[in-house]
Amino acid sequence: MNKTVQYNTGDYLNSPEEVASYIEAVLEEDDSALLLVALRNVAESQGGMAMMAKNSGLSRESLYRTLSKNGNPKISTLIAIMKSLGLHLSVKAA
Repeated sequence: MNKTVQYNTGDYLNSPEEVASYIEAVLEEDDSALLLVALRNVAESQGGMAMMAKNSGLSRESLYRTLSKNGNPKISTLIAIMKSLGLHLSVKAA
């Protein structure tokens, strides 16, 4: 009998480079809901929402709301979240 193990994205986000590659791949999908899930995954892998709240200056409740399935963050919130994860937004030609 084979034993299954639940997949946890955070188990594979062990360095800033892996986090950046993950977020970059998600951004290529052009799916804002997927980006929120990815940021939640990264937050959990980097110490959880409490740690992100501390690093971003945003409240934990605000982060949970922002990164929820129905979240719709302002660009300033998104930048604060990315910065707290050691990331920054950039633009490149398509």
